[in-house]
Amino acid sequence: MAKNNTGLMIGGIVGIVLAFVALIAITQLQNKADIDYEAYDLNSVIAADENTGGLAENVDGDPDAPVLLYEYGDYQCTACAPMNPYINELLEEYDGKVAVVFRTYIMSYHDNGVAAASAANAAAIQGYWKEYKDLLYETQNDWYYAEGDERQQMFEQYFEQATDGKGDLGQFRQDMGSKEVAQKIKFDAALSERVGLEWTPSFYLDGELLDQRNITTSEFMDLLREKIDAKLAELGEE
Repeated sequence: MAKNNTGLMIGGIVGIVLAFVALIAITQLQNKADIDYEAYDLNSVIAADENTGGLAENVDGDPDAPVLLYEYGDYQCTACAPMNPYINELLEEYDGKVAVVFRTYIMSYHDNGVAAASAANAAAIQGYWKEYKDLLYETQNDWYYAEGDERQQMFEQYFEQATDGKGDLGQFRQDMGSKEVAQKIKFDAALSERVGLEWTPSFYLDGELLDQRNITTSEFMDLLREKIDAKLAELGEE
């Protein structure tokens, strides 16, 4: 959606302020008493509580689907972006029998990883996580090296696109820099560390890592289908 110059300037200033606020929030959260992450079942959809920043899990599909596939991903990951359309097709193929629970793990060398995750979770608060996630991956090359106000303007434009202009942009900006979103990112990172994550994307089914290294994407998708079909058969959901 087009913006006038005044809007761009305001968006840029807001972006810089939000980035600073988010940094402070994350730092403050890191200084809090340790959370007992061992108390959480990694193979279930974790309910929102104060440790998650009050934010629910980001789920693509029905959270009550018979099969839950857990994806640990990074919006700036150049391997995650091309995998996303395949996962979307997989969910369509299984039509309600499979859902993907997405947890963010940001690689330390991804300078825009936190900002992208903040934007995705801010969109999630208004019910647009999937649409926003897909846009981030589709446009990854555009914002990968963006900085400051330029990046913020892009993320705001994506929000308007993802919501078809129906979202609350002011609330989105506020949520991007909120302590709740910062806590959600921290929480997901801690869960990722619990599974000993080494790369993104990583996919788990019933606690088993489905390793896509050293095989083609087609072979990996066949592996996913094999594991999903076995689980559905076990549950009598064929």
